[in-house]
Amino acid sequence: MLKDEHKRGKRRPIAPDVNDSMLTRESWKIFQVIAEFVEGYERLVHIKPSASIFGSARVKPDSPYYEFACKTAKLLSDHGFTIVTGGGPGIMEAGNKGAYQGKSFSIGLNIVLPGEVLNSKFQDISLRFRHFFTRKVMFAKYASAYIIFPGGYGTIDEFTEILSLIQTKKTRRIPVIVADSKYWQPLLDFFRDTMLAQGMIDKHDYELFTIAETPEQILHQIQTFYKEHGHDHPHISDAGL
Repeated sequence: MLKDEHKRGKRRPIAPDVNDSMLTRESWKIFQVIAEFVEGYERLVHIKPSASIFGSARVKPDSPYYEFACKTAKLLSDHGFTIVTGGGPGIMEAGNKGAYQGKSFSIGLNIVLPGEVLNSKFQDISLRFRHFFTRKVMFAKYASAYIIFPGGYGTIDEFTEILSLIQTKKTRRIPVIVADSKYWQPLLDFFRDTMLAQGMIDKHDYELFTIAETPEQILHQIQTFYKEHGHDHPHISDAGL
Protein backbone atom coordinates (compact mmCIF):
# COMPACT_ATOMS: atom_id res chain seq x y z
CA MET A 1 0.00 0.00 0.00
CA LEU A 2 2.72 2.51 1.03
CA LYS A 3 4.89 1.51 -1.93
CA ASP A 4 1.98 2.20 -4.28
CA GLU A 5 1.41 5.59 -2.68
CA HIS A 6 5.08 6.51 -3.09
CA LYS A 7 4.91 5.50 -6.74
CA ARG A 8 2.01 7.93 -7.18
CA GLY A 9 3.99 10.68 -5.41
CA LYS A 10 2.08 10.49 -2.10
CA ARG A 11 4.01 10.65 1.15
CA ARG A 12 3.17 10.44 4.81
CA PRO A 13 3.27 13.80 6.64
CA ILE A 14 6.49 14.58 8.48
CA ALA A 15 6.18 15.30 12.20
CA PRO A 16 7.15 18.90 13.03
CA ASP A 17 10.32 19.65 14.97
CA VAL A 18 9.85 20.20 18.68
CA ASN A 19 9.85 23.89 19.53
CA ASP A 20 11.66 24.02 22.87
CA SER A 21 10.38 27.46 23.84
CA MET A 22 6.78 26.48 23.10
CA LEU A 23 7.19 23.21 25.00
CA THR A 24 8.56 25.09 28.00
CA ARG A 25 5.57 27.46 28.06
CA GLU A 26 3.12 24.58 27.83
CA SER A 27 4.95 22.60 30.52
CA TRP A 28 4.82 25.51 32.96
CA LYS A 29 1.02 25.55 32.60
CA ILE A 30 1.02 22.20 34.39
CA PHE A 31 2.38 23.93 37.49
CA GLN A 32 -0.33 26.60 37.23
CA VAL A 33 -2.94 23.85 37.25
CA ILE A 34 -1.29 22.09 40.21
CA ALA A 35 -1.15 25.38 42.12
CA GLU A 36 -4.88 25.94 41.57
CA PHE A 37 -5.71 22.46 42.83
CA VAL A 38 -3.47 22.81 45.90
CA GLU A 39 -4.90 26.20 46.90
CA GLY A 40 -8.45 24.99 46.32
CA TYR A 41 -7.96 21.86 48.44
CA GLU A 42 -6.27 23.80 51.25
CA ARG A 43 -8.91 26.53 51.41
CA LEU A 44 -12.03 24.38 51.01
CA VAL A 45 -11.29 21.13 52.86
CA HIS A 46 -12.72 22.48 56.12
CA ILE A 47 -15.93 24.09 54.81
CA LYS A 48 -18.19 21.02 55.01
CA PRO A 49 -21.11 20.82 54.60
CA SER A 50 -21.52 23.05 51.57
CA ALA A 51 -24.05 23.70 48.83
CA SER A 52 -22.91 24.72 45.35
CA ILE A 53 -25.23 27.23 43.67
CA PHE A 54 -25.29 27.72 39.90
CA GLY A 55 -27.12 30.14 37.64
CA SER A 56 -26.80 32.89 35.09
CA ALA A 57 -24.47 35.87 35.51
CA ARG A 58 -26.97 37.91 33.46
CA VAL A 59 -29.74 37.91 36.05
CA LYS A 60 -30.38 41.40 37.46
CA PRO A 61 -30.87 42.19 41.17
CA ASP A 62 -34.54 43.05 40.58
CA SER A 63 -35.24 39.62 39.03
CA PRO A 64 -37.37 37.04 40.89
CA TYR A 65 -34.58 34.53 40.16
CA TYR A 66 -32.09 36.74 42.03
CA GLU A 67 -34.39 36.97 45.04
CA PHE A 68 -35.04 33.20 44.95
CA ALA A 69 -31.30 32.43 44.98
CA CYS A 70 -30.57 35.00 47.69
CA LYS A 71 -33.30 33.70 50.02
CA THR A 72 -32.26 30.10 49.39
CA ALA A 73 -28.62 30.85 50.19
CA LYS A 74 -29.51 32.64 53.41
CA LEU A 75 -31.81 29.84 54.55
CA LEU A 76 -29.17 27.19 53.87
CA SER A 77 -26.47 29.34 55.48
CA ASP A 78 -28.56 29.73 58.63
CA HIS A 79 -28.90 25.92 58.71
CA GLY A 80 -25.14 25.39 58.64
CA PHE A 81 -24.35 25.13 54.93
CA THR A 82 -21.42 27.00 53.45
CA ILE A 83 -22.52 28.45 50.11
CA VAL A 84 -20.21 28.10 47.11
CA THR A 85 -20.81 29.98 43.84
CA GLY A 86 -18.87 30.91 40.74
CA GLY A 87 -18.19 34.30 42.28
CA GLY A 88 -19.64 36.35 39.44
CA PRO A 89 -22.69 38.63 39.15
CA GLY A 90 -26.31 37.55 38.77
CA ILE A 91 -27.37 34.34 40.49
CA MET A 92 -23.83 33.88 41.79
CA GLU A 93 -23.85 37.26 43.49
CA ALA A 94 -27.31 36.50 44.90
CA GLY A 95 -26.00 33.24 46.36
CA ASN A 96 -23.01 34.91 47.96
CA LYS A 97 -25.13 37.80 49.24
CA GLY A 98 -27.63 35.48 50.88
CA ALA A 99 -24.87 33.40 52.43
CA TYR A 100 -23.10 36.54 53.67
CA GLN A 101 -26.30 37.58 55.42
CA GLY A 102 -26.54 34.13 57.02
CA LYS A 103 -24.50 32.34 59.65
CA SER A 104 -22.12 30.31 57.50
CA PHE A 105 -19.32 31.01 55.04
CA SER A 106 -19.84 32.59 51.63
CA ILE A 107 -17.32 31.37 49.04
CA GLY A 108 -16.68 32.49 45.47
CA LEU A 109 -14.75 30.37 42.98
CA ASN A 110 -13.98 33.20 40.60
CA ILE A 111 -12.81 32.61 37.04
CA VAL A 112 -10.41 35.03 35.34
CA LEU A 113 -12.18 36.35 32.23
CA PRO A 114 -11.25 39.21 29.86
CA GLY A 115 -12.69 42.53 30.97
CA GLU A 116 -14.33 41.13 34.12
CA VAL A 117 -13.62 42.75 37.48
CA LEU A 118 -13.64 40.58 40.60
CA ASN A 119 -16.35 41.67 43.02
CA SER A 120 -15.88 39.87 46.33
CA LYS A 121 -17.82 42.11 48.73
CA PHE A 122 -20.15 39.23 49.67
CA GLN A 123 -17.44 36.56 49.84
CA ASP A 124 -15.66 35.41 53.00
CA ILE A 125 -13.30 33.31 50.87
CA SER A 126 -12.44 34.28 47.29
CA LEU A 127 -10.44 31.97 45.06
CA ARG A 128 -9.35 32.87 41.53
CA PHE A 129 -8.98 30.30 38.78
CA ARG A 130 -7.56 30.53 35.28
CA HIS A 131 -8.82 27.11 34.24
CA PHE A 132 -12.47 26.13 34.12
CA PHE A 133 -11.73 22.45 34.73
CA THR A 134 -9.87 22.99 38.02
CA ARG A 135 -12.67 25.28 39.19
CA LYS A 136 -15.28 22.66 38.32
CA VAL A 137 -13.47 20.06 40.42
CA MET A 138 -13.63 22.41 43.40
CA PHE A 139 -17.38 22.81 42.95
CA ALA A 140 -17.94 19.05 43.09
CA LYS A 141 -15.30 17.73 45.46
CA TYR A 142 -16.68 19.06 48.74
CA ALA A 143 -20.31 19.73 47.78
CA SER A 144 -23.13 18.31 49.87
CA ALA A 145 -25.71 19.53 47.35
CA TYR A 146 -25.96 21.09 43.88
CA ILE A 147 -28.68 23.70 43.29
CA ILE A 148 -29.36 24.65 39.69
CA PHE A 149 -31.05 28.02 39.22
CA PRO A 150 -32.02 29.43 35.80
CA GLY A 151 -28.98 29.93 33.59
CA GLY A 152 -27.35 29.42 30.23
CA TYR A 153 -24.72 27.17 28.69
CA GLY A 154 -22.41 27.23 31.72
CA THR A 155 -25.22 26.32 34.10
CA ILE A 156 -26.36 23.45 31.87
CA ASP A 157 -22.74 22.29 31.69
CA GLU A 158 -22.47 22.15 35.49
CA PHE A 159 -25.87 20.47 35.78
CA THR A 160 -25.18 17.70 33.28
CA GLU A 161 -21.61 17.17 34.47
CA ILE A 162 -22.62 16.39 38.05
CA LEU A 163 -25.34 14.06 36.73
CA SER A 164 -22.74 12.31 34.57
CA LEU A 165 -20.27 12.00 37.48
CA ILE A 166 -22.94 10.48 39.72
CA GLN A 167 -24.26 8.26 36.91
CA THR A 168 -20.80 6.80 36.26
CA LYS A 169 -20.02 6.60 39.99
CA LYS A 170 -17.03 8.93 39.65
CA THR A 171 -18.38 10.87 42.61
CA ARG A 172 -20.74 10.11 45.48
CA ARG A 173 -24.49 10.61 45.22
CA ILE A 174 -25.60 14.03 46.47
CA PRO A 175 -28.85 15.98 46.11
CA VAL A 176 -29.07 17.72 42.73
CA ILE A 177 -31.96 20.16 42.84
CA VAL A 178 -33.42 22.04 39.88
CA ALA A 179 -34.86 25.37 41.04
CA ASP A 180 -37.88 26.69 39.11
CA SER A 181 -39.50 23.99 37.01
CA LYS A 182 -41.12 26.49 34.62
CA TYR A 183 -37.73 27.66 33.37
CA TRP A 184 -36.17 24.20 33.13
CA GLN A 185 -39.18 22.19 31.96
CA PRO A 186 -38.26 22.12 28.23
CA LEU A 187 -34.85 20.64 29.08
CA LEU A 188 -36.34 18.16 31.55
CA ASP A 189 -38.90 17.15 28.92
CA PHE A 190 -36.03 16.43 26.52
CA PHE A 191 -34.36 14.26 29.15
CA ARG A 192 -37.58 12.26 29.62
CA ASP A 193 -39.24 12.26 26.20
CA THR A 194 -36.11 11.86 24.07
CA MET A 195 -33.12 10.62 26.05
CA LEU A 196 -35.04 8.29 28.38
CA ALA A 197 -37.54 7.23 25.71
CA GLN A 198 -34.75 6.26 23.31
CA GLY A 199 -32.68 4.46 25.94
CA MET A 200 -29.84 6.99 26.11
CA ILE A 201 -30.37 7.12 29.88
CA ASP A 202 -32.37 4.82 32.14
CA LYS A 203 -35.06 5.49 34.75
CA HIS A 204 -32.52 5.59 37.57
CA ASP A 205 -30.49 8.25 35.70
CA TYR A 206 -33.60 10.37 35.28
CA GLU A 207 -34.16 10.21 39.05
CA LEU A 208 -30.74 11.66 39.95
CA PHE A 209 -32.26 15.14 40.33
CA THR A 210 -35.33 16.65 41.96
CA ILE A 211 -37.31 19.85 41.39
CA ALA A 212 -38.07 22.60 43.90
CA GLU A 213 -40.01 25.85 43.73
CA THR A 214 -39.14 27.54 47.04
CA PRO A 215 -36.14 27.90 49.38
CA GLU A 216 -37.97 25.82 51.98
CA GLN A 217 -38.48 22.98 49.49
CA ILE A 218 -34.78 23.04 48.62
CA LEU A 219 -33.74 22.81 52.27
CA HIS A 220 -36.31 20.08 52.92
CA GLN A 221 -35.11 18.01 49.96
CA ILE A 222 -31.49 18.20 51.10
CA GLN A 223 -32.38 17.24 54.68
CA THR A 224 -34.67 14.43 53.49
CA PHE A 225 -31.97 13.03 51.22
CA TYR A 226 -29.46 12.70 54.05
CA LYS A 227 -31.99 11.36 56.55
CA GLU A 228 -32.96 8.65 54.05
CA HIS A 229 -29.27 7.81 53.72
CA GLY A 230 -28.89 7.51 57.48
CA HIS A 231 -27.56 10.96 58.32
CA ASP A 232 -29.25 13.97 59.90
CA HIS A 233 -26.48 16.11 58.46
CA PRO A 234 -24.44 15.63 55.28
CA HIS A 235 -21.58 13.21 55.67
CA ILE A 236 -18.76 13.95 53.28
CA SER A 237 -16.25 11.42 52.03
CA ASP A 238 -13.41 11.98 49.61
CA ALA A 239 -14.48 9.14 47.35
CA GLY A 240 -14.46 9.85 43.65
CA LEU A 241 -12.98 13.25 42.87
